[in-house]
Amino acid sequence: MAEARETHGWKWLLCAPALVVLVLAASGPLLIVVAYSFLSPGNMGGVVWEFTLEGWFRVFFRRDIFDPSAISFNEAHLAVFWRSIWLSFQTTVICAVLGFPTAWFIATRPPSSRTLWLFLITIPFWTNLLIRTFAIQEVIRNNGTLNTLLLWLGVIREPFQMMYTDFAILLGMAYVFLPLMVLPLYAAMDKLDFRLVEAGYDLYASRMKVLWHVILPLVKPGFIAGSILVFIPAIGAYVTPRVLGGGRTMMLGNLIALQFGQGRNWPLGAALAMLLLIIVVGALVFYLRWANREEGRNV
Repeated sequence: MAEARETHGWKWLLCAPALVVLVLAASGPLLIVVAYSFLSPGNMGGVVWEFTLEGWFRVFFRRDIFDPSAISFNEAHLAVFWRSIWLSFQTTVICAVLGFPTAWFIATRPPSSRTLWLFLITIPFWTNLLIRTFAIQEVIRNNGTLNTLLLWLGVIREPFQMMYTDFAILLGMAYVFLPLMVLPLYAAMDKLDFRLVEAGYDLYASRMKVLWHVILPLVKPGFIAGSILVFIPAIGAYVTPRVLGGGRTMMLGNLIALQFGQGRNWPLGAALAMLLLIIVVGALVFYLRWANREEGRNV
């Protein structure tokens, strides 16, 4: 017993440097943001060390500039919240729909060629996110590749406005985050026992029944992991909405940056950042509880 305790103590000692870095690099800044959200804004940025709930109040409400006692919902912020959640959800669904056949194609290739296909999937990660976003911009701008092709084919008579819309942001985020869905799905399919699929066909099940009752339940952990990996960074995305949405279409990450920048309202920005963290943790808990509930039903 004493030897086991000594070994356990050495393990904690070896983990100490990583724990210190984690506390200082993650917990420390987070605590600063929490504290800032309950302080008063400075005149030219920064904070004044006076406790107030005004930052959290302005997240959801606003005061009339001429009559501070007149309070109404902050419709602009609510619109940004809804747009962020809705676009992130749509991005997750699109990545799941496109990622499943892609992962299935890779998983059903000969083992000697799977490495090449996975290599091709990971190539976009070699390029900076900003460059990839500008590449999408070159495709969908008014005189970009897509509009030029549609004009040449005679499908449209004038360029179709796609830039600075929700569609542009959705397309950009789906392109950026698609590999994050493909890789977990492939990892789940790589462990799939294809004899179960063959058994389904032998029992005269249709393709759709085999897909719905055999394949999807077995690769569900890949869907859950991929959904988490896509939804969480999508809801806090900054570069893609900034480039493809411009100033017309703003998401939560852009609103936070605006408050710390031109708005010079750090407490409001900190409160918005904490709200983003709450949404992310809530989504993560929902995914995990739903997954555990489904596993309980299948047992």
